[in-house]
Amino acid sequence: MSFTTGSLFHRESVELAALYLDLGDWNSIRDKVVAENLLQTRTLNTLKRVCREVISRLRTLSPGELEFLVEGSHQEQAYLLWLAVCRRYRFIADFAVEVLRERYLTLKSDLTHEDFDSFFNRKSEWHLELDEITPATRGKLRQVLFKMLREADLLTANNTIQAAMLSPRLLDLIHQGSRRDILHFPVFEFDVKGMKR
Repeated sequence: MSFTTGSLFHRESVELAALYLDLGDWNSIRDKVVAENLLQTRTLNTLKRVCREVISRLRTLSPGELEFLVEGSHQEQAYLLWLAVCRRYRFIADFAVEVLRERYLTLKSDLTHEDFDSFFNRKSEWHLELDEITPATRGKLRQVLFKMLREADLLTANNTIQAAMLSPRLLDLIHQGSRRDILHFPVFEFDVKGMKR
């Protein structure tokens, strides 16, 4: 549940991915980021926390995906970062498949706080550790998750689900990994076939 650290970290992720393509070693990148305050944070603790979080997400991407993250459009980058978050956090991946995508497929275009709360309650029946999360932390998790969805352009400001418009190149990259990764996006299977053309 450490995703409460922030958001998609779009700028920071692209910057660190570019560094990785140059240096090829996450430990060297961490040292360089901390030594030179490359993420321009106010405190060293924040810098270390954000750097650790961004690297943990970027590590889930393949070398081809990292290259695409650096050179893709802003929207494609956002989709890739959403995918990285889903790969990094099972809780978010499950939410993307079981709530976001399911609501989209059943033509329910809104996503409410109640949707998150009922998902959280269902998960806590199987993962007792979720019961230990305070209401304040639970609210923060919801707030950050909704913020990420907005930054990935999968949710509007008024909480309407937006279909993912994946480019053919991004779709190819996604399919080179796990074919299940497409399930993290609000998109119809029929539309995916059309996007590949």
